[in-house]
Amino acid sequence: MKWEISRLFCSENNSMKNPVEGFSAGLVDDDDIYIWEVLIIGPPDTLYEGGFFKAHLHFPKDYPLRPPKMKFVTEIWHPNIDKNGDVCISILHEPGDDKYGYEKASERWLPVHTVETILISVISMLADPNDESPANVDAAKEWRESFLSFKRKVAQCVRKSQEI
Repeated sequence: MKWEISRLFCSENNSMKNPVEGFSAGLVDDDDIYIWEVLIIGPPDTLYEGGFFKAHLHFPKDYPLRPPKMKFVTEIWHPNIDKNGDVCISILHEPGDDKYGYEKASERWLPVHTVETILISVISMLADPNDESPANVDAAKEWRESFLSFKRKVAQCVRKSQEI
């Protein structure tokens, strides 16, 4: 089973041998390799620093041809995470051309992406939100127009995440 998981979800440089700081990931249930639980540690020098944010990755049966869906279980206030916790970033969008012309095909899902590259992108998104293409319009508006209020809401989420 471990070989299959490694083959399906890990890069050639197996994450177990070369762990990346800032997150941990594993199966929710050993009997289902398609649902992963991840813990993202708020990146240093960001508003999310010190937070422990839990999320789930749901892989489709035809992974890696199609991207997984990522949903935060821990409350998080961010322009690119909708109010239900669903993550909206380019590499998790279906492969191919964007019918709206906003994203290049090269920015969207490619079968070479791994759990590691997904989580590195999410950590980068936490540090640098894209308020031009928000999943949470209220958070994006607050990010632009009332940063102090945005910062307070993020601090509340960080505190809550530390209590869990």
